[in-house]
Amino acid sequence: MTRDIAFSADDFAKALEGQSYNYETGQVVTGKVCEHDTKGVYIDIGGKCPGFLPIKEIVPAPSDDLSEDFPLGFEREYAIVRGANAEGQVTLSIRQIELDRIWDSMVERQTSGATLEVQVTGTNRGGVVVDAESIRGFIPRSHLLRSDNLQDFVGQTLTVTVLDVIKEKEKLVLSHRLAERAKCMSRLEEGALFAGTVVSIKPYGAFVDLGGVTGLLHARQISQKRPNDVEEVLSVGQDIQVVIGEIDEWEQKISLVTKTLESYPGELLDKFDKVMEEAEARWEAAKAAKEGKSDAKKSES
Repeated sequence: MTRDIAFSADDFAKALEGQSYNYETGQVVTGKVCEHDTKGVYIDIGGKCPGFLPIKEIVPAPSDDLSEDFPLGFEREYAIVRGANAEGQVTLSIRQIELDRIWDSMVERQTSGATLEVQVTGTNRGGVVVDAESIRGFIPRSHLLRSDNLQDFVGQTLTVTVLDVIKEKEKLVLSHRLAERAKCMSRLEEGALFAGTVVSIKPYGAFVDLGGVTGLLHARQISQKRPNDVEEVLSVGQDIQVVIGEIDEWEQKISLVTKTLESYPGELLDKFDKVMEEAEARWEAAKAAKEGKSDAKKSES
């Protein structure tokens, strides 16, 4: 014969008090909205006391009516950002979960090489400080396209890649220069004509900036008649039209050519300005001639 055992509310309360809820900072829990307050929301996470979600830990920022954004019974995950107080109540956060997600995405971007947009918020002696999807990042001076006046960058939005990320130390180092180089490399095509600027001259040739990436115009590729001295033909800061000769993505090297724009050997040495002015028309003609020869060979075969 089975005897009924009465279980009162007091007995239930005592049973709850005897149960251990070992909630720890950093732990992610699932809870349901059970009450609203002017300073936040109370969340039932299954403990003896509801957790509290302060307004400052809600992202995106809620509307004036918390009950619209967090209706009673609404369930989701929260991170514990402060352990239990004397009443056993823990402090919860949505912001921390989002920050963890962002840090994880930065690790993935470092591996994949994917870029992101950041906004420059300040400067220091070593570079610029940025807001990278709500977390603080840093771009060293050496990884900016230019570094003459860092203050000019404040307020600008830059495309960057992730150089180094350590979530535990909240360290995020980014590169604007590498992102711009990758973007520029992606639009380059062998055989295409590009406008550039001479940035340095060596005995063996000139380095030309193509808008974020630099290529080498070797002395023997300047003209069909090799110049005695590169500086007799080119100067730093000079605008120039060049043909992309070869792209070595592995070595990150680009070779350039201008001699294919000449009508005769040495024309570029004698009439540099004229060749540059007519560069696009000359390049189009050379390309058409090359395609014509290719079609002729196919017909013969």
